[in-house]
Amino acid sequence: QLRLVESGGGLVQSGGSLRLSCAISGFTRDAYAITWFRQAPGKGREGISCITSSDGNTAYADSVKGRFTISRDSAKNTVYLQMNSLKPEDTAAYYCGADILPPVLHPDCVVSDDHDYLWHSWGQGTQVTVSS
Repeated sequence: QLRLVESGGGLVQSGGSLRLSCAISGFTRDAYAITWFRQAPGKGREGISCITSSDGNTAYADSVKGRFTISRDSAKNTVYLQMNSLKPEDTAAYYCGADILPPVLHPDCVVSDDHDYLWHSWGQGTQVTVSS
């Protein structure tokens, strides 16, 4: 199984940038996807971006496309979310979650809302606050 720990959140002005980190430990033989999702008070979980462990394929939600970039450092077992041009509506607690991918060649990942991930940090998350 995998264990995930998020870090890197903070307070930033509108238009600013932050980089979040998702540190991954543990082991699984299966290819998996790491997804960043966020949750603002009173709202559901919004899938933002994902990346596959096998090929590094990525996907983004329309709300962050062109502003956020997901990447991975396999040597450090860490997935990053570079967030640029931040807006007040990006304010939320940010989490990373993981799911096993289908056993196919070059699997893709998809982002979806209100998804229950196989592994996640069990509520730890990292808070991002964007002031106007």
